[in-house]
Amino acid sequence: MRASLSLFFFLIIGTAFSQEEPVSSAIKLKAGANISINSNGVASIPAFSLGKPAVIASVSLVKNRFSYDPVLAYGFNVKPWFIDNWLHYKIIRQPSFELRTGVNFSTFFTENKITDEIILRGDRYLAIELAATYKFRSNTSLTLMYWNDNGLEPGTISGHFIDLVGEKTDMKIGKSVLMSANIQLFIITYDGNNDGLFVSPKISFAIRNIPFTLFWQGTQVLKSNIIPGPGFQWNVGLSYSL
Repeated sequence: MRASLSLFFFLIIGTAFSQEEPVSSAIKLKAGANISINSNGVASIPAFSLGKPAVIASVSLVKNRFSYDPVLAYGFNVKPWFIDNWLHYKIIRQPSFELRTGVNFSTFFTENKITDEIILRGDRYLAIELAATYKFRSNTSLTLMYWNDNGLEPGTISGHFIDLVGEKTDMKIGKSVLMSANIQLFIITYDGNNDGLFVSPKISFAIRNIPFTLFWQGTQVLKSNIIPGPGFQWNVGLSYSL
């Protein structure tokens, strides 16, 4: 299964390269960054969280159809939580529709107690992504995304993540306040009875021309065989964008 998925991924990349139009070398590299302080440390898959305050920083480096999108997450105790290294390529790039593929080499850190010492262990993961986004308007979109996530160390888990996200941004409240909202409906199927269907809404508020955003996110399990059950989780945070 893993070999066939990897072959499928590289076939997509090869087809994309063969169909890409000539690109001028004058296209500049675009860069952006975001750093947020979170009360509950929600992960990229909202079913999982650190369970305590965290700092999450992300960077985006874009040139033409390619982008490098790393994410660094740390607890307030300055211990690492996870590191993502996403490489993305836009196969289709139209005003109203985008099809993207990607690969992520990541490390997830856990604390393990051995006798009187706590050892920080880093486990490597390899994820493959395929995502399609349709824009109804400039500020309204629907995204369907699939990840095949593979643990590379003994004892790690592997599985699938399917995510459907509806989003509306830049809704005006008065003259200065902008609100954005999205809702995720996602399925996880991982080794060891880590399966579930979840819903996760998120609301953000910002003041025009000020780079800070205040946000709230909740995650509710609809159906799951995870023991103990994850129940309802919520997170509030403040982010700064460059």
